[in-house]
Amino acid sequence: MSRLKLAAADAEDLEILSARLQDAVAQLKNITWLPKKRRFAAVVNRLQWEAGGKTRVRAGLHFDGVLKVQSHKVKLGAADAVVSLLALRFEANGGEDPGGIIEITLAGGGAIRLTVECIDAELADMTDPWAAIGRPDHEAGDGP
Repeated sequence: MSRLKLAAADAEDLEILSARLQDAVAQLKNITWLPKKRRFAAVVNRLQWEAGGKTRVRAGLHFDGVLKVQSHKVKLGAADAVVSLLALRFEANGGEDPGGIIEITLAGGGAIRLTVECIDAELADMTDPWAAIGRPDHEAGDGP
């Protein structure tokens, strides 16, 4: 299977990224905001739902045009803590303004909110897949 590379420029695109990132895990030390570059970036271990959810792959995710980052129920001082991504959601500012809030929902009630000029995101697989240890069990189903 070839490596996935996706870009998002609108809310529909972001829904596709969200589906591909469901149940991705990351250590907090691999998540960063670069305010001078207006970039929020993360390296995650992404569950490959498109391959049946039996493998994971390391992937890079970044958002450009990020003006502000806020977190809720995230242990920022715990660099080795692991978070599990559940979904990405966009709340538009409204009207002709392309900006808004991208919310990254995390397991356990946590969230990271990005105030963005517009949706400008990329997700790219960086490694070959490996066998996933365990598989998330969602009440609503088995993945996107």
